[in-house]
Amino acid sequence: MALNKIKGLKLDEKERVTVDYVKGILQPTPTCETWDQIWNFQAKPDDLLIATYPKAGTTWTQEIVDLIQNKGDTDISKRAPIYIRIPFIEWIIPEIGSGLEQANAMPSPRTLKTHLPIDLLPPSFLEKNCKIIYVARNPKDNMVSYYHFQRMNKALPDPGTWEEYFESFLAGQVCWGSWYDHVKGWWEAKDKHQILYLFYEDMKKNPKHEIQKLSEFIGNNVHNEILDKIVHHTSFDIMKQNPMANYSSLPVMDHSISPFMRKGTVGDWKNYFTVAQNERFDEDYRKNMANTSLTFHFSL
Repeated sequence: MALNKIKGLKLDEKERVTVDYVKGILQPTPTCETWDQIWNFQAKPDDLLIATYPKAGTTWTQEIVDLIQNKGDTDISKRAPIYIRIPFIEWIIPEIGSGLEQANAMPSPRTLKTHLPIDLLPPSFLEKNCKIIYVARNPKDNMVSYYHFQRMNKALPDPGTWEEYFESFLAGQVCWGSWYDHVKGWWEAKDKHQILYLFYEDMKKNPKHEIQKLSEFIGNNVHNEILDKIVHHTSFDIMKQNPMANYSSLPVMDHSISPFMRKGTVGDWKNYFTVAQNERFDEDYRKNMANTSLTFHFSL
């Protein structure tokens, strides 16, 4: 599908975007139909990319990075919704068009976003040695958050019941694929490229420390007072009320079903996993994580 045709797409109230596969990974059909253009995206050496599995703290990290780049000026960070400030390169949202077109129209230096696993990342990002920030979240909380996100977001498939979604997530049959492959793939790449690998749980536990790491990696060191201001402005309660960060302006999301910013906690999975599901998940986790040094915290 040509990008100029996508702008005319509209979803009615009950319609959901269909999905297909790109190299074995589930993706919304509009992404699949423009895949060649996405794969051939031309990164620039001064691009900064924020990469995550969906619902792993992406918007939080975007807001932090934007504030670091603007030295804590909250007025500048309210210049536009987060999805306009930082284009989502593989995403085509019916109401706003193509992230690829947004990125191509944006002056340098650009900050961009992706949920793509490392194997599907447009090669130019690594070829141009771009700085990449990757954020990973423990899979139990990630699954719960992604389930609620799919419930409220018509630009993704209906997740079905919690029991059905649990099976889909374990099987990697969700958009952007297997959580295991995603976090491990980026982990294995981090020492070969300019990748800062962060954890959602560390950001919750000690946000100031992790924001300091981000500012040093980006090369925009900020002093202590600005760090404190960024910590405050990017706290969950403040961001939840910020219309430039909470996706309240995007009609494709129905916040009455579940708010985009729902809880932002570590350990909420305990309210959803049955004993049997937890035992099954732990066994699956041990099997899939046996061959990696990557570890996660499931509570604080």
